[in-house]
Amino acid sequence: MTPSPFRSPRSSDPEVERSMSRTRPAPAPPAGAPSGRPAPRSTRSPAVGIAVVLVVQLMLALDTTIVNVALPRIGSGLRLGPAGLSWVLNAYTLAFGGLLLLGGRLGDTFGRLRVFETGLALFTAASLAGGIADTPGLLIAARTAQGVGAALAAPGVLALLTTNAPDERARHRALALFSAVSIGGSTLGLVLGGLVTEYGTWRWTLFINVPLGLAVLVLARRFVTETPRRPGRFDTVGAVAATGAAVALVGTLTGAPDHGWSSPRTVAGFAVAVVCAVVLVVTERRVSVPLLPPALLRSRRRLGGLAVTTLVFGSQMSIFFLVVQYLQRVLDLSPLYAGLAFVPMTLGIFVMSRVTPRLLARFGQAPLLITGTLGLTISYIWLAGVGTTDSCTAAVLGPLLLNGVSAGLTFMPAASLVVGGVAPGHAGAASGLLQTTQQLGGAVGLAVVVSVYAAGAVPGAFVPGVRAAFLTAGALTVMACLTTVLVLGTGRRSRTGR
Repeated sequence: MTPSPFRSPRSSDPEVERSMSRTRPAPAPPAGAPSGRPAPRSTRSPAVGIAVVLVVQLMLALDTTIVNVALPRIGSGLRLGPAGLSWVLNAYTLAFGGLLLLGGRLGDTFGRLRVFETGLALFTAASLAGGIADTPGLLIAARTAQGVGAALAAPGVLALLTTNAPDERARHRALALFSAVSIGGSTLGLVLGGLVTEYGTWRWTLFINVPLGLAVLVLARRFVTETPRRPGRFDTVGAVAATGAAVALVGTLTGAPDHGWSSPRTVAGFAVAVVCAVVLVVTERRVSVPLLPPALLRSRRRLGGLAVTTLVFGSQMSIFFLVVQYLQRVLDLSPLYAGLAFVPMTLGIFVMSRVTPRLLARFGQAPLLITGTLGLTISYIWLAGVGTTDSCTAAVLGPLLLNGVSAGLTFMPAASLVVGGVAPGHAGAASGLLQTTQQLGGAVGLAVVVSVYAAGAVPGAFVPGVRAAFLTAGALTVMACLTTVLVLGTGRRSRTGR
């Protein structure tokens, strides 16, 4: 057997290790058994396998925004009104955010690469179906299927990167690339969406995934190695409860700005989410192999990382919504030029992805998170000063560059708090938990920001509402900064402290 191009690090989280010793039903089978480590597929450089996996994360990140700038063309082409267009976005968000925990646990149980490939195949096929859809129902169904495929593939991306890194330094580099691709891909999606909408057809916002998906499916079979499976009975009740809670919460938050926070529909949605969450908690305490291992939530540092991730992602979603609206409605830019305005933000994120691992090794997590969240706060305050007569350069390019640099400094340390020190058998669950938090944080933040914008908006004027909305986003990052100080302190000891 040739040596695997990846090696899984030994967990350094004693809480998770103790949980594994209590809950694992049997020792891992010997090599060659069905649930043991499969033979590696290639002896080539691990960098190739990492690149292949990151392409999928880029596809998933692109899909969160690439359709946004094409919505007006989709509406005119398929005769969709505002309510129908909202479902073109929400169908993907609901399926993706609602099934991430399930996708992570399926990867732990049945093999991360296997579930990753299954999700990618579904995502690619759904992209093709959406691109050729000639009715609103078919397009929304395809977007839902895309979300399901993304939920199966996404936890595998992070799990394959983190569990297979040979050491802590390599894991930090992988996390930095993952963070850069995740956020940079979202901003790049706005550029590509504007480009294909301006010079082609909205259908290419979906077709673009097809050649990429097929290429990755072929390359993954050769360059990416499967990780060990975790044998045991699958937690069906927990899976249903977690999915129900996430779908109910995301769906309710998405519709709350339109229906009202005190409407019966919103209250009922929150009630369903709470009931499902209670069922999940009770179930997870009783089963031998839980969907969400309770030990993952016993680490104060991990909970702090999840809180920071929720707040920062919630604030960042306002950037994509509010700035695009401002550029097109107030400054009257085309979709292409509105997308190009995000290039400084993208560059800032990718530059910092190269620098952040070295900064983390030198200074630790707390100083980076504090600096990054304060930088994000300043960028939102800067954006809150936009006016109706400003140029694009004066209004948004400076704050977007600062936002990108600050985001690049923030996301990787926050992610390392969540997935660092997790035992290999729980890596999929931890990855699913992190990405669920990102999705839910984005949904919560966007719902709050949109509600603030709507409350302060003046009929026929965009700027009054947007100022209050950006200040609200800044308040979220201030809370993230305070959370960092409370959980980690301010010094270098946060890098290694438990």
